[in-house]
Amino acid sequence: MWKSPRRPSSATLPSDGSAFIGDIKDKVTAWKQYRKAAISGENAGLVRASGRTMEQFTIHLTIGPRSKATFRLTYEEVLKRRLMQYDIVIKVKPKQLVHHFEIDVDIFEPQGISKLDAHASFLSNDLASQLVKKSFSGKQGRVLFRPTVSQQQSCPTCSTSLLNGDFKVTYDVNRDQLCDLLVANNHFAHFFAPQNLTNMNKNVVFVIDISTSMEGQKVKQTKEALLKILGDMRPGDYFDLVLFGSEVQSWKGSLVQASPANLRAAQDFVKHFFLAGATNLNGGLLRGIEILNQAQKNLPELSNHASVLIMLTDGEPTEGVTDRSQILKNVRNAIRGKFPLYNLGFGDNVDFNFLDVMSMENNGRAQRIYEDHDAAQQLQGFYDQVANPLLVDVELLYPQDTISDLTQHRHKQYYEGSEIMVAGRIADHKLSSFKADVLAHGEGQEFKMTCLVDEEKMKNLLRERGHMLENHIERLWAYLTIQELLAKRMKLEGKEKADVAAKALQMSLAYQFVTPLTSMTIRGMADEDGLEPVIDKPPEDSLPLEMVGHRKTFKLPASQPSPTRSSPDIQQLPNQVTGVDTDPHFLIHVPQKEDTLCFNINEEPGVILSLVQDPDTGFSVNGQLIGNRAGSPGQHQGTYFGRLGIVNPTTGFQLEVTPHNITLNPGSGGPVFSWRDQASLRQHE
Repeated sequence: MWKSPRRPSSATLPSDGSAFIGDIKDKVTAWKQYRKAAISGENAGLVRASGRTMEQFTIHLTIGPRSKATFRLTYEEVLKRRLMQYDIVIKVKPKQLVHHFEIDVDIFEPQGISKLDAHASFLSNDLASQLVKKSFSGKQGRVLFRPTVSQQQSCPTCSTSLLNGDFKVTYDVNRDQLCDLLVANNHFAHFFAPQNLTNMNKNVVFVIDISTSMEGQKVKQTKEALLKILGDMRPGDYFDLVLFGSEVQSWKGSLVQASPANLRAAQDFVKHFFLAGATNLNGGLLRGIEILNQAQKNLPELSNHASVLIMLTDGEPTEGVTDRSQILKNVRNAIRGKFPLYNLGFGDNVDFNFLDVMSMENNGRAQRIYEDHDAAQQLQGFYDQVANPLLVDVELLYPQDTISDLTQHRHKQYYEGSEIMVAGRIADHKLSSFKADVLAHGEGQEFKMTCLVDEEKMKNLLRERGHMLENHIERLWAYLTIQELLAKRMKLEGKEKADVAAKALQMSLAYQFVTPLTSMTIRGMADEDGLEPVIDKPPEDSLPLEMVGHRKTFKLPASQPSPTRSSPDIQQLPNQVTGVDTDPHFLIHVPQKEDTLCFNINEEPGVILSLVQDPDTGFSVNGQLIGNRAGSPGQHQGTYFGRLGIVNPTTGFQLEVTPHNITLNPGSGGPVFSWRDQASLRQHE
C-alpha cells in the first residue's frame, strides 16, 4: 500500500471566473512578498498550519469589493499505522450552521481493505448510525457524512451547531503477505508489517518530572496514566521508576519483574509521591539509563529483552546540568545506541525541539502531550504504541548495485500494530531482479525473510492507477527524504547544517512541498507592485518561538487618505502607560476626543495572538495566553500573557520571553537567561 505525504502541495483560488494556482518558493522570498502585499491592504493571503493530530489551516485572504472567491487547498498526508490501523482525523468546527456541509472520504488500497470505521466525537452513537454512511469492498472504501441544517442544530430551536470536534476515519488493509513491495517509475516503496509474531518481553524505565511546575492537573493525570500502564504490564516484563525534581530518586534502583506484588507496590509508590523543587532533567535521565545498562550487564537473562526508556517532563532543565548541548552529549554517550529513548513533552512550556533532537539521536521519537482533559489518555495512548515490541535491531537490505538515495532502513525496534516504510531510487527497473531482505531479532530467535515484487500485481496496479501510482511512490520517497534531511539539520551546526538545508530546500522546490524552508504563493493575484499573496507554513522546529497553535489575528480598519488629496496632518498622541489586570485588552485613543475605546480579547488559555508585525524591519511579536487558576466553576477564566515570541525571519533572530526566563533561538537550543542575568549579545553577519 502507499500513503501520501502530509504537506500542502497546491492551492487554487477561483475568483470571478479566474483561477489562480499556488506555487512554492523559498521561505524568505515568499515572506517578504507576503508582508509587503498584506500591509498594503491589497490582494494578500496567509495560511498557517497547526493542530494536535491533523494539520489545521487558517486562511486569511483579502478579496476586492463585490468579488466572490473560493479557496481550495490540496495537501498530501503520510498515514502512519499505529495500533493496527490508519487514522484520518478531520477537525470539524464551522461555528455556524452550514447549508451544504459534506465530508466524503474515498479510500483505495492495493492490498484490499480489511476493516473500515468512522467516529465523530460530537455525535451520539444513535445519531452517528443515522448520519455516517460507510462501506468497503475489495480495494475501495467510502465514508460519507452529509448532515442537513436541522441535523446540525444543537437543539431544535437553536441557531448554534453541534459540529465541534473530531471526525475520525479508521481502517486497515489485508496482510496476507509479510511485506508489500511496490516498484514504479524508477522508485520503490517497501511497507513492512509482519503479523503473528510473538511479543518480546521488555525492560522499561519510566523517568518522571516531579518539579513543582507539574502541580495540579498535570501530576494528577500523570499518576492516572502510570497506574493504568503498570496495570497493563505483562508478567515477563521488568521495570523501574525514576523521579526527578531538584533531586533524583528511584523506586527500586534496579529492574524488578512485573509480578502482581511488585506492581501493587509500584502503584502505591505512584499514588503517594510528592512534587519537589526544580527540574534536574539530566540527572533523572542518566539514572534511568544507568538502571537499564546495569540490567543488561549484570543480568544475562534480561539481555534478550527489548529495552525502552520513557521520559516525561513539562519544563526545561533548571537544576544540575542545564546546558542543552551538554545534556544531549551526556545522554548520547550513556545510551550508545543500545535502546530507544522516547520523550514526552507535557504542555506548552516544554522545549519540544530539544526533546525531539534528543529522541532522534537515540533511536526514539518525541511526542507532545497537550494540557487537556484527555491528557491521561494521551499518555496511555503513546505507551500502547510501544508496549508490545515484536522485533529489535531491524535492518532492511536491498541490492546495492541497483539502488540509490535510500531512506532510513535500520530501526531499533518494531512494535505490534505499526509499520516500517522505506523508499528509494532504483537503476534497474526489472521487477524480477528486485528484492528486499529483512534481518532482525525476535523473541528467542533470529528473524530472516525475503520480500519479492509481485509482478502480476504491479502490472494490474499500473493498469488501474497508472500515473497516479507512479507519482505517489516517487513523492513518498521525496517526502521521506526531505523529512530525514530536516531532522538531520536540527542536529548539525555551521556549514554542514547549511548544506543539508540547501538540499532539503532544493527537493522541496522540485517536488512543490510546503516545508519549514518553503512557502506557497498564489500566482496571478498580483497587486499594483506585482507582489503576490502567500500561503505560509511555520516550521515545526520553531515551535517555542512561533508558538504554533490556534493563532488569532485581530485587525482594526484604519482610514487612509485618498490618493488624490494631500495627507492631513497627523496629531501626535501622548504616550500612555496601560495596566492589564485580567483578560488582555487594547486601548485605542480617539483623535480629538477624550474618549478611549477598549477592546477585550475573550479567548481560552493556549490561544496565540499576533500582537505586532512590522513590515519595515521584519519583526513580529506573538503572545500566548495562560489561565488564572482561581475562580469558581462556571465563571469565566481570566487570562494573561504567559509567553511572548519575537521573530525576524530575514535575520534568523528568535527570542522567547516568559515570566521565568528569556531564551535566545529556542528552536536550536540557544542560551537561557533569568531576569536577573546581565548579558551583551551580538549577531554576526
